[in-house]
Amino acid sequence: MDSEKQISDYTPKPRVLGICGSPRKNGNSDILLDHVLKGTMEHGIATDKVALRNLQFKGCIGCECCRKDKICTGLPDDMSEVYPKIIESQGLVLVSPTHNYNITSWMKAFIDRLYCFYNFEDNRPRGWSSQIENQGRKAVLVAVCEQVDRHDMGFTLEAMRLPIEALGYEVIEELPVFGIFDKAKVKEQNDVLASAISHGVKLAKSFL
Repeated sequence: MDSEKQISDYTPKPRVLGICGSPRKNGNSDILLDHVLKGTMEHGIATDKVALRNLQFKGCIGCECCRKDKICTGLPDDMSEVYPKIIESQGLVLVSPTHNYNITSWMKAFIDRLYCFYNFEDNRPRGWSSQIENQGRKAVLVAVCEQVDRHDMGFTLEAMRLPIEALGYEVIEELPVFGIFDKAKVKEQNDVLASAISHGVKLAKSFL
């Protein structure tokens, strides 16, 4: 990414960045993310994948440096490697298991670090806009829950959807997966895996 160019001036490429918020390696979230990305790759869309558990990063500390710098400079950590991928990718896939009726702490920290993409005015309450809105960005969300009742998934999907819609993404598909806990057990759910692939296909076609 050209450091001299404003983020809002970028035209993102028709590629997809997948973000896994699970602490468990090679578990259900990883498998579902791989199947969504498989669907996009089948239609010639390049993909990249980030497992948040492998990054050394913190949640937003509210230093407000990004209000001036337009990117996070208050926390020099592994998120600095992820920001260019977000800016340059038109597609985003977020996958998180349900932890205590919500997304995981890794996914929450990641979403909070997207705060740097906002422009804020000085009025109260502050008006705001997004540096990455109106760029044709689209997203797919996947949530995995051990229980079988949607109530027990809590706010998992909403906690991903609302922040990225505010940033300017159109969420074109959501996949709630219920009754899955044992590691990699989702491999036995052919219908769920097929749905994940089909959501990836729809995401890919939205760029064509």
